Amino acid sequence: MLKPDPVAIEAWRARRAALLAANAADQEMLLRQSSTELRRTVIRMVERAGMGHLGGDLSVIDILATLFGAVLRLDPNDAHWPERDRFILSKGHSAAALYATLAACGYFAPAQLETFMAPLSALNGHPNRTKVPGVETNTGPLGHGLPVAVGCALAARMQGSARRTFVVLGDGELQEGSNWEAAMAAGHYELANLTAIVDRNRLQQGASTEETNRLDPLSDKWRSFGWEVREVDGHDHVDLLHAFRHLPRRGKPLTVIAHTVKGKGVSFMENRVEWHHKVPTAPQVIAALEELQETGS
Repeated sequence: MLKPDPVAIEAWRARRAALLAANAADQEMLLRQSSTELRRTVIRMVERAGMGHLGGDLSVIDILATLFGAVLRLDPNDAHWPERDRFILSKGHSAAALYATLAACGYFAPAQLETFMAPLSALNGHPNRTKVPGVETNTGPLGHGLPVAVGCALAARMQGSARRTFVVLGDGELQEGSNWEAAMAAGHYELANLTAIVDRNRLQQGASTEETNRLDPLSDKWRSFGWEVREVDGHDHVDLLHAFRHLPRRGKPLTVIAHTVKGKGVSFMENRVEWHHKVPTAPQVIAALEELQETGS
């Protein structure tokens, strides 16, 4: 198991304090800067490893930066604090984005990111809770995260705990029937402490979601299972903050459908299905990092 990094934790705490004290405009600026740096980190990780799921990493980063930067109750120095909020990345193939975020919070030393997907590294292609602090459950096979999240939320209620559970799902992942069984259970148990976030980038491996197995009207589907639904721009940090801090009406779990762009932040990757699972060349890495540097301030 990797160990917490005190220096990174203190830096994260300082950033979080500044963020929580800022007005909306400054919050957007600070979170955009964090997201840009995470994108640059992930691109380097995937280049070094020669493997990864870069398009989905880049689409989900604003969601992760907002949750870990300003929403989740957590303590990177104590990954097993009983009253922590639970976060589950169900689209586990975007592990690089999660690892970069956890390292930025100090769950482990950022230098460990250089081992991403190396032989015997704790930071393998899908998150492992026995190796990486901050990972609540192993994910990789799609359709598992929401069922586990329902169990976490139900356990919190039974224990009389105020902790919340957040789970991020890929939109293509919603073609797995296990998600809808879990959604039905969450509606039945009226789990208002559960928030599901859909990374709605509309692309999966090989094609668009609507070509593969149509999801729309997606909001209506969630509502029919007894969920409250909010639709947001998944790259607008203030919109995301408002959605994640929102407590749904009594008795309803919350779905946040975050409309995102696959490969967000790098023009030649955006909305290109081939970047679901593709490694950039050295010139492409240079171009991507330069583009992010220009747009991230």
